[in-house]
Amino acid sequence: MNTRGRLVLNAGLFQIGWLACVFGAQQGWLLLIAIACLAAHVRWVAEDRNEWRSLVQVAVCGWILDCVLGYVGVFDFGDNHLLLPLWLALLWLLFASTLRYSLRWTAQPWWMGSVLGACGGALSYFGGAKLAGVGLPLGLWPSLLLIAAIWALLFPLLHRVARSSIRFSDKGC
Repeated sequence: MNTRGRLVLNAGLFQIGWLACVFGAQQGWLLLIAIACLAAHVRWVAEDRNEWRSLVQVAVCGWILDCVLGYVGVFDFGDNHLLLPLWLALLWLLFASTLRYSLRWTAQPWWMGSVLGACGGALSYFGGAKLAGVGLPLGLWPSLLLIAAIWALLFPLLHRVARSSIRFSDKGC
């Protein structure tokens, strides 16, 4: 598949997977679609056989962040207080799949990633919270402003994590 085809497929798989995850919070069978999107990414989009390292390393950063935000009361996942819901864990893997492909253009200059992270991150969390039934105990605007600030810093860092995990794997580790 050519580069443009990979980018379009990656973006489409992420959008389908995102919807499957947030609706999968209420209808668990939809998470199978998200898993299929991840499998399709690894099969048809990934250019490197070690793509999984990048996906997992970025996702672990996100899992830790969202666990901490849930623990300190920014998110209310309902009964699941210590761990992330499965739909959100899968969503982080899907997001990680975009950093080296359809969102690669946001890596340089770094400030572009910060701006997109602040806006896109806050909007994605807002939409996801509404559709998945996640509570925002701090209130809508304080939560969105906090998430925007976090994502302005986080997004450029996640690009670095995605790049470094591939470079690390190229050295035989």
